[in-house]
Amino acid sequence: MVVSLKRRNGLVDFFYWIWDGLERTVFIGTKFSFPARFVSPFGFLGMLTFVIFIILGITGALLMFYYQPILDRAWDSVAKINDTVPYGFAIRNIHYHASNAMVLLAVLHMYYQYFSGRYKIRNEIIWVTGVVLGTVTILEAFTGYDIIFSERAELAISIAASLTNSMPVVGPTIRDAMFGSGFADFILRFYTMHVFLLPIVMLGLMAVHMPRFLVFDVPMVMAISGAIFLTGGVFPVDLGSKFEPTVPPGITVPEWYLTGIYAFLRTQYDKFVTGVLWPGVFIVAIAMTPFIDRYKKFSWKDRPIVTAFGITGITQVMVTTYWGFYITPDITKPLVARLVIDPIFFYLVMLLLVPIGFGFSYMMILLAKESERKAKLAASKGPHKSSPINLSGKWINWLIIGLLAFQVYLNIAAYNAALSGMKNFALFLTGLILMVFAGLFHLYRHGLNEAKKEPVPPPQAESQKSLDSKEASLPP
Repeated sequence: MVVSLKRRNGLVDFFYWIWDGLERTVFIGTKFSFPARFVSPFGFLGMLTFVIFIILGITGALLMFYYQPILDRAWDSVAKINDTVPYGFAIRNIHYHASNAMVLLAVLHMYYQYFSGRYKIRNEIIWVTGVVLGTVTILEAFTGYDIIFSERAELAISIAASLTNSMPVVGPTIRDAMFGSGFADFILRFYTMHVFLLPIVMLGLMAVHMPRFLVFDVPMVMAISGAIFLTGGVFPVDLGSKFEPTVPPGITVPEWYLTGIYAFLRTQYDKFVTGVLWPGVFIVAIAMTPFIDRYKKFSWKDRPIVTAFGITGITQVMVTTYWGFYITPDITKPLVARLVIDPIFFYLVMLLLVPIGFGFSYMMILLAKESERKAKLAASKGPHKSSPINLSGKWINWLIIGLLAFQVYLNIAAYNAALSGMKNFALFLTGLILMVFAGLFHLYRHGLNEAKKEPVPPPQAESQKSLDSKEASLPP
């Protein structure tokens, strides 16, 4: 016992020695908060986005061992990772779906901050760097699926090259810097941007953008990670067709976060205006929101004009995204005719969406605010009734035991699925394991909080109870 106690004290002292040595570093300067109970994940979507960034870094580093950034070998190396390399299928699926999840969470994080008015708390710099970080995140995802050099990637690369070249004065120079003269080594250049340049820029922006106090909720991190694994099992990423210059390309569309711009380009209007200028104006308008919003309150209901414009912007993004995916189903028409969107109809719809979307949203916000006022007035006059659902300690223990047994079963099933070659099912079960662990962790945390709420009898009452029981046991 003495030896083990000394060893334990030595480990504790070593841990505190490391902690004290790291006290002045950036990592320890950031304060992490581990919630003792469930909190809404909307408040720490940025932290969840950063966690996915870490997942992308780990899986991307593993893929780098086998990927070859050479023009005529890129697609073949990805096919080898997908079909031959042990666990390559799982790692590539996780990397792909984590990339989409990071873009989605970054967008959700930005709009949550927008509608909640968080940018009004003297953090304009944090807001502007967040908008720039979101733009760089999309560029990072864009370069990631381009280096496969499939037919879909070739379409995106061709569009990006033509858009870059359409920029006045600096366009050709930027095009040569990004794609290389003659496009012989653009895969290597995109690979360098994807694994080095853009991540360095993102880390620098994160150092400015992330606040000092961060919320790290373990169950939510496990749930998000599990959702990525589960999605990779249900919807495995398609390798696509290898691009062959001698083979006519089929009909394809870019990733979902770029199909809105693709819809504008399909109107065959000026490339610089539709593909560079208008998206740039949209990004600048979002970045300037804290400097334009003069409302004193934070709630979206108390900022009806800003909220209505935000809803209108989301509506336009959704409409253009759908339009970018839509292709005329008539296969008898030529390829160009199936892809071209009527510019008059398209831009007329986009123009009409602004007054209609803004007017309808503004009216609904005012109605919601009035109904909230009436509800508060009625609640202040009426009785207060609540019926919370509280689980007893016994039921919490049984639920934890049941989840633990289910967790063991899932681990065995995932292992057997991996051995039998059912890659999709193994990935799906792994995601389910992480999500069950998230529920188990949260249930355990809930049980601890409920145990703290139970009243502890005072010592006098306990001693009096024991005396009464002794007197009752004496013979008359």
